[in-house]
Amino acid sequence: MPLLPNTMPRSPKKRLALLALTVTMLSASFIDSAFAQSDFPNKPVRLIVPFTPGGVTDASARFVAEQMSKRLGHQMIVENKPGASGNIGTSQVAAAEPDGYTLLLGFDGTIVINPHVFPSIPFDPVKDFAPVGKIGDAILILVAHPSLAANNVKELIALSKTEPNGLNYGTSGLGSTPHLAGETLNIVAGAKLVHVPYKGGGQAMIDLQGGSIPLVFTAVAGALPHIQNGRIKGIGVTSAARAPSLPNVGTFIEAGLPNFVLNSWVGILAPAKTPTPVIQKLNTTLNEVLNDADVKKRLDVMGVTASPGTPAAFGDQIKTDLARYADVVKAAQIKAN
Repeated sequence: MPLLPNTMPRSPKKRLALLALTVTMLSASFIDSAFAQSDFPNKPVRLIVPFTPGGVTDASARFVAEQMSKRLGHQMIVENKPGASGNIGTSQVAAAEPDGYTLLLGFDGTIVINPHVFPSIPFDPVKDFAPVGKIGDAILILVAHPSLAANNVKELIALSKTEPNGLNYGTSGLGSTPHLAGETLNIVAGAKLVHVPYKGGGQAMIDLQGGSIPLVFTAVAGALPHIQNGRIKGIGVTSAARAPSLPNVGTFIEAGLPNFVLNSWVGILAPAKTPTPVIQKLNTTLNEVLNDADVKKRLDVMGVTASPGTPAAFGDQIKTDLARYADVVKAAQIKAN
């Protein structure tokens, strides 16, 4: 005698009827799930920015969220969740429901540098997230006080080698992308630059203009007005081509460093296991925004070059940058306290 009673009807007709009912119920469940995804979004979407309000990262997030809201038909609400160099807000999104209604503004410093700088972080940048798409790249620039006896990258490298203690350069903080840009220059060109971390790029720029520090690595957007008024001078930009806003400032490539292209980036990520149709809907909407001529101009003013693309391409860059920065962090022995 079987341990469990046979609940299947004995009649072939009844068996077929039960089978048909089961198939219908499974189909209905599948249709409901598919409809829920195709109907996305049907309520506001949260975009978590893991930093305080203000600055290029926050400004670009708010602008893009506003433009995406118009196309999605529901508001994309920006929420700032700062702390631990972006790790707190980022981990909150990693643990969120994977339904597309909680997204992360991913910043290269948090996603591909923090994993190497901090002894441990509460998220895995690859396993815990599904890339939606990159918003854009922010060109970095090395700027100097007007009194520094160097006007381009070649002259700066040569000058740094003559200084017994090297040349100090300020950045927005330990483990930031500008910090790694300076350390990369030391590694690939033998420059002697000494990092001076600040709690923000604003104070570093004030000290540079006052002559307290000779160099600062920062984003073009933050340096541009000070270059234009002559209070500081541009040494070199980290992009593959010269920045349109600074045509007289050469690139590191022009200085004989062919692979020195190192830009900061921002993008949108969702929790892992977010349904593919939802990711695709968000990516399509983001690309529509980034391909708009007026949006491109507005982002350019912020110092961000719009970079529409696929989720896969963004994911590939994250993996590539993770490996790339691991070598720099190790060589420079950068560790967060």
